[in-house]
Amino acid sequence: MSDLVEREFRTSFVRDPQSLRHNPALVLNADYRPLSYYPLSLWTWQEAVKAAFLERVTILAEYDDVVRSPTTEIKIPSVVVLKDYVKPQKRVAFTRFNLFLRDQFCCQYCGDKGDLTFDHVVPRASGGVTSWENVVAACSRCNLKKGSKSLRASGMSLRQTPRQPAAEQLRNMGRKFPPNYLHESWMDFLYWDAELEA
Repeated sequence: MSDLVEREFRTSFVRDPQSLRHNPALVLNADYRPLSYYPLSLWTWQEAVKAAFLERVTILAEYDDVVRSPTTEIKIPSVVVLKDYVKPQKRVAFTRFNLFLRDQFCCQYCGDKGDLTFDHVVPRASGGVTSWENVVAACSRCNLKKGSKSLRASGMSLRQTPRQPAAEQLRNMGRKFPPNYLHESWMDFLYWDAELEA
């Protein structure tokens, strides 16, 4: 692409008209699966338009809204698929977000879903390490109640044994937590590869 065309693209399409601010595009890998389910792989409309203009994606569905430059008009993409396959990571990073996702955003002691923090099952003061197998999501109330005591001493028990999740398990878990906004054009691409219940 010439510098002149790229400059025109940047200055014309990257403006953010008020009416078009909320048109995200669902991004699918080359195998037509979302890059991630939670958080759902979304691009701003500007990123989707730029990727389409640079021929890095194929547009599968569009909004009714359009953006214009002096020489071009394009409907805003609502679903795009990458032309090149992005290999999913096998290793799951040990982050607060992934820990909460593994534990389905609920306290592993009482099941509450609000005001989450994390707790070392074997307290650090007793030699407990910060690992998938020793850290769980906990509400503030349970975390305070347990403190630096062992499970036995606190009289508490875990809802499930903490384990390191596989990347595929975490992706599947993410399907249970759709974002607040799902455009109708996304539905065919979000759950077609989900395992059917008997």
